[in-house]
Amino acid sequence: MAVLVKRGWRPGLIGEVVTAQALYYAREWGFGLVFETKVAREMAAFLDRYDPKLDRLFSVEDQGRLLGSLAIDGGDPDLPAAEAHLRWFILTDAARGHGIGRLLMSEAMSFLTETGFRSCHLTTFAGLTPARRLYEAAGFTLVGEQESLTWGKKVVEQRFVVDLRAGA
Repeated sequence: MAVLVKRGWRPGLIGEVVTAQALYYAREWGFGLVFETKVAREMAAFLDRYDPKLDRLFSVEDQGRLLGSLAIDGGDPDLPAAEAHLRWFILTDAARGHGIGRLLMSEAMSFLTETGFRSCHLTTFAGLTPARRLYEAAGFTLVGEQESLTWGKKVVEQRFVVDLRAGA
């Protein structure tokens, strides 16, 4: 597999990421329209205010085919300064087990460090064990859990945080 990591938007990327998210979570977790429209709406809002000094959208491709994505939302107006939000981490079936998740996480962590963020959080849900291993390997720790319907189906939502300050 000859993968290429790209940064930023390109034509069709929003649709491809939303499709990858919708197909995986529908098949594996029974998520439906609520989830798909949430991803599309939030990703569109992120890209409408995209600032390359604070935000980064990573995608990995092989011969023009999306293999995975991950975004760092550092310009979220609802967050305190110097806190970022890791979002839309997904791998296609073809990408799993080839180190692409580690590659995306490494790119994201490098961007966070280079940009000077003090912390980053992500919201996920219980049961995504391979992703959780990647988060924890990157230094994220679980700081909270609660039942939630925000994904369109009841799940145990989890919040992970990484402290990026030197020596923390």
